[in-house]
Amino acid sequence: MNKHFAKLAGVVSVAACVGAQAQEAQSLQEALTDGDAQVSLRLRYETVEWEGLEDSDALTLKTRLSYTTADFNGLGVTLEMDDVQSVTDVDYRTAPNDPNNPGTAVIADPEGTEVNQAFVSYKGLGASEFRYGRQRITLDNQRFIGAVGWRQNDQTFDSFSFSNTALEGAKFFYAYVYNANRIFGDDNPQGNHKHESHLLNFNYAFGDAGKLSAYAYLLDNKSAAALSSDSYGLRWAGKVGEAFSYNLEYANQQDAGDNPVSYQADYILADAGYKLGGVTLGGGYELLGSDEGKAGFTTSLATLHKFQGWTDRFLSTPADGIEDFYISASGSVAGIKLMAVYHDLASDYQSTDYGQEIDISAATSFGPVGVLLKYADYQADDFGSDTQKIWLQLSSTF
Repeated sequence: MNKHFAKLAGVVSVAACVGAQAQEAQSLQEALTDGDAQVSLRLRYETVEWEGLEDSDALTLKTRLSYTTADFNGLGVTLEMDDVQSVTDVDYRTAPNDPNNPGTAVIADPEGTEVNQAFVSYKGLGASEFRYGRQRITLDNQRFIGAVGWRQNDQTFDSFSFSNTALEGAKFFYAYVYNANRIFGDDNPQGNHKHESHLLNFNYAFGDAGKLSAYAYLLDNKSAAALSSDSYGLRWAGKVGEAFSYNLEYANQQDAGDNPVSYQADYILADAGYKLGGVTLGGGYELLGSDEGKAGFTTSLATLHKFQGWTDRFLSTPADGIEDFYISASGSVAGIKLMAVYHDLASDYQSTDYGQEIDISAATSFGPVGVLLKYADYQADDFGSDTQKIWLQLSSTF
């Protein structure tokens, strides 16, 4: 670990020996001593074969120290620090714009020690909570706003946020974001995007039938104007009995801020899952539409790894848009959680066949240690090149 991490360990060493659950404190001293502290470790090996580029391999360790005070008169503080170190030589690119190791496949886990979260919260006004500072924001299924928790360095937001749950079964959320701390880290010119953006999300649970979400994400990206957009949408996550679940979603997006392209595009999602014994079968259709090839529907603040295949070939929406038809199967065998997903990917505009992808994962645990093995294989037709990735991961939280 580097010298920055040594300083970090010293700062939170007192917190780390405190195991009490965060609760309302009667004094400032109690707020500090009755807080909740966690240490988590995640060791991951990743290998990438990307046709046309040199293969890459990485073995990285993420150490996270987090501490949340108990509330004192409604006030609380959360601090979270992440340290990512490579166990082996970094002989690969850690971002598309990385000038080091040209011609190698990207593994987006740069080394570094950073403040992941640091915010003050206030819960003294009924069912409302205010937060100010660097914070993790995840909304709905993270298709539009997420933390990119798969990568070793999270995406967090410097922002003011407000949430309210006064109406039973409902939650209103608003955030003003002035900086997105991206996964590429502070040492990369693309590691921070300045924003003047507004995030609004309201959801209401209709009993066991499902949950309706309405949202408006008004993104004014000052660092990357082409990612500025206004998106308005509705999402329904429903259930029928215990076995059948489904999701329906529609959104419309248009250019905003100083975006150099004038466009409008639609987002459509329809998927379903059915639990048959110990196996869940699923399938669906997702569209990120195109405005006649001028620009595609973008979700630049999403947890993009969750969608359109784990090889991450579609982190940026092509100008012709994306159609994704997919099927999945998941279940457990002897305590091992298994999942397989197949994607058939094409463009919205001009119906170009992009390619197909197969994703497979197996996860289990041995005591406090979680083990994950993942494989992803993208076979290109008329977009990009063949790509295969393998991950082996060990993780634990104390």
